[in-house]
Amino acid sequence: MVTEHSIDDEFEERGRVWFRNAISKEDLALFDDLTSATAKAGRRLDVSAALRAALSKESSLLRTVQRLAPAAMPVRTVAFNKSESANWGVPWHQDRVIAVAEKVDVAEYSNWTNKSGTWHCEPPQSILDEMLFVRVHLDDTDKFNGAMEIAVGSHSVGIVPAAKAEEIANTHQIETCVAKRGDVLVLKMLTLHASKPAQVPSGRRVLRIDFSASQLPPPLSWSEQVSET
Repeated sequence: MVTEHSIDDEFEERGRVWFRNAISKEDLALFDDLTSATAKAGRRLDVSAALRAALSKESSLLRTVQRLAPAAMPVRTVAFNKSESANWGVPWHQDRVIAVAEKVDVAEYSNWTNKSGTWHCEPPQSILDEMLFVRVHLDDTDKFNGAMEIAVGSHSVGIVPAAKAEEIANTHQIETCVAKRGDVLVLKMLTLHASKPAQVPSGRRVLRIDFSASQLPPPLSWSEQVSET
């Protein structure tokens, strides 16, 4: 039997924990509706009543994530659908960008970009270290339909320059993220990851949700607070 203590230990050491069959049928139906229009590499989901319901404090996803981080709340949601019309690959990299409500000149927050009307920036490592990168699988996923690969434990290296990402990833165990519909993968934010194009013509829908237990230094704030309080 897996205990909460062993889950915490695994997460700190390996930088990832799987929660299999974690999402209820009711919440999966909500996520299906939210992602029905997604047919490209990634689309940020705006806060809506449906999204709030799917990520409410009573939802199966929030209860799952808070087993690891009781104070964590969702701060950004992006939907992906790898399909015949949108089939992509990405090299080894870290995700080091957060979405904020507005651009503000604050020390250690840099590399500002505006994507579809939302400001993004790179925060200091201390913020990234406490964030969670969560993937909710809405379809069965394997190496043939473009499952993500992760370098297990690579979060411990800290910030990795893009030019060194593949080299450092290959010094760790590479895990292909094979999943069933309803499985949830929780990662440390700085985990190196990559993805190959799908080899078969089938949809591969995934929700990527960033969680944080921290507030940003005023006047900065997260772009969205999805869950009900």
